Amino acid sequence: MIPAALRPYPDYLRLWVARVATVAAGQMMMVAVGWELYDLTGSAWDLGLVGLLQFLPSLLLMLVAGQVVDRFHRARIVSICVGSQGLVALLLMLGPLPGLSHRALLLLLSLVLGTIKAFQFPAQQALVPLLIPASVLPRAMAFGSAGFQTAIIAGPALGGLLYAAGASVVYACCALLFVLAGVVAWHVHHPAPAPMPRMNWNEMLAGVRFVRDQPTLLGAISLDLFAVLFGGATALLPMFAKDILQVGPWGLGLLRAAPAVGALLMSLALTRWPIERQSGPKLFVAIVVYGLATLAFGLTTSMALAALALAITGAADMVSIVVRQTMVQLETPEAMRGRVSAVNSVFIGASNQLGEFESGATAAVLGPVGSVVLGGVGSIVVAVLWWRWFPGLARRDALVKPSTPGWDL
Repeated sequence: MIPAALRPYPDYLRLWVARVATVAAGQMMMVAVGWELYDLTGSAWDLGLVGLLQFLPSLLLMLVAGQVVDRFHRARIVSICVGSQGLVALLLMLGPLPGLSHRALLLLLSLVLGTIKAFQFPAQQALVPLLIPASVLPRAMAFGSAGFQTAIIAGPALGGLLYAAGASVVYACCALLFVLAGVVAWHVHHPAPAPMPRMNWNEMLAGVRFVRDQPTLLGAISLDLFAVLFGGATALLPMFAKDILQVGPWGLGLLRAAPAVGALLMSLALTRWPIERQSGPKLFVAIVVYGLATLAFGLTTSMALAALALAITGAADMVSIVVRQTMVQLETPEAMRGRVSAVNSVFIGASNQLGEFESGATAAVLGPVGSVVLGGVGSIVVAVLWWRWFPGLARRDALVKPSTPGWDL
C-alpha cells in the first residue's frame, strides 16, 4: 500500500517500480550464479571472488561516476544501466563463449555487473531527492526499502524454484525484468542538472572532501561499512545450504530471502513510525543486534533457526540503512549529491561485495562457521569502537533537522 504522503509524486513511484523489478532480477541472477559457480568449482574462494569483482569497479570509477551523475540526466543513467544488466543476463543464458570456460564467463560478467552498478547506484541515490520534498524523505527511504526488501525476498525464492528448470530459465526471466525496469526508469522526469565547471581534479574530489569533513556523516557511513564487511555471510550461503544445513537450491533461495523478510518488516514499521529522535543510539544498538544475530546464524545447524537469525540481521541492518541514507541525502547540497552518492556507493560496495570476498577468503582458512562467527564478533567490536571515536554520531538525536542543506527542496 502506497503511503498517502508519497502518492502525489508519480515520478518517485515510477523509480520505485523500476528499482523493485531491478532488485528482484538481480537477486534471481545472483542465486543462479552462486549455485552454478559453487556446483562447478566447490570453492569458497570463487564465491568470494564474485563479490570482489563486483566491488572493484565502484572503487576505481568512483570519481568518474560522481561527475557523470552530477552532470547528466540521472533517470537516463539508471535506465541505461538497468538495460545493460539485461544484456548480461542474456549472455549468461547463452552460456560459455568460444574459448572461455563457464567459470571464466561467470567471473567476467561479475566484473561487468560491477562496472554497471558503479554508475547505477549513485544515480539512484542522488535521484530520489529530486523527486520528492525533503520533509517526506525519511518515509520515502523506508517505503523504498520495503519495496527493495520485498524484491530480495521474492527474487531469491523465485530464482531457487526456477533453477530446477535450469539456469538458462532463470537468466531469461531476469533479462525480461531488466528490460521492463529500464523502460519504466526512462520515463522518470526530473529537473535538468545545473551547469557545472569544467571537470578537474578539484571538482572530482569534492565529494570525498565533503564526507571527510562531516564527522557524523563519515561515522555513519563507515560504521555500516565495517560492521557489514565483517558480519556479512551472503557469499557463504551456498556452502551453508549445501554442506551444513543440507538443503538444495530452494533452501539457498530461502536463506538469501530471510534477511529481507526481517528488513521488510522493519521497513514497514519505519514507514509507519519513522525514526525521529535518538537516531544515533538506535543506530548503534542495531549494529550490536546485527553482530549477535550473525553469531547465532554461524553456530546453528537448524534451517529454521538459521533463517530466523538471518531475518534478525536484516531487520537490524534496515535501521542502519534508513539512518545512514537519510543523513546522506539531507546533509548533502544538491549540486554535490552525485559525487557524495558515489562515495557512499563505494562504502556500501565495500561492505557488501568486498565483505563477500572477505567471507570467502576467511572461510577458505577457517571454514564457513569460523568465518561467520569471527565476523559477528567483529561487528560488535566495530560498534564499540565507533561509539568512542564518533561521539557526535553516538549522541545524535533528531534524524531530520530543518537546518540541513536541501531542506527546502
